[in-house]
Amino acid sequence: MKALILYSSRDGQTQAISSYMANELSAMVNCDVQDLALVGNIDLGQYQQVMIGASIRYGHFDKVLTKFITQHLEQLNTMPSAFFAVNLTARKPEKRTPQTNSYVRKFLASSPWQPTLCGVFAGALRYPRYRWFDRVMIQLIMRMTGGETDTSKEVEYTDWQQVSSFAREFSQMQYKK
Repeated sequence: MKALILYSSRDGQTQAISSYMANELSAMVNCDVQDLALVGNIDLGQYQQVMIGASIRYGHFDKVLTKFITQHLEQLNTMPSAFFAVNLTARKPEKRTPQTNSYVRKFLASSPWQPTLCGVFAGALRYPRYRWFDRVMIQLIMRMTGGETDTSKEVEYTDWQQVSSFAREFSQMQYKK
């Protein structure tokens, strides 16, 4: 079986999660991992499953996600597919499900693509790597939401056991024609 993992990552955590999942899946599935922004016109027909991961920045997914879904909607809706979102809101355990994460709820309610499996993972806070504007804005958001505000710190909130469980669920989805 062959699977595709596509990701849209702004600071690298969604890419890291995608690569981690591909590694977890490697014993069960032949898996390709590609950046959604660079994938171009890909033939999804060569895959039995597809997973798309996307990060949130300032409350929005990158537009490449919507563009890809629009271009490949028919195929995405006829094959086993998964979606996961990565955001700092999910650093709080009660905001780590598709039902409790407002960004994912809004996405699923408005998207014509209805993935078979959906997940939400906490991202990473990388203050020293951010440009000045992003550092200040993210610090303000963290202050308002009770998060880390020390701009000298990097904090990884990703629950890697949760990521592993999601990868196992994905590997067990069956392709039906």
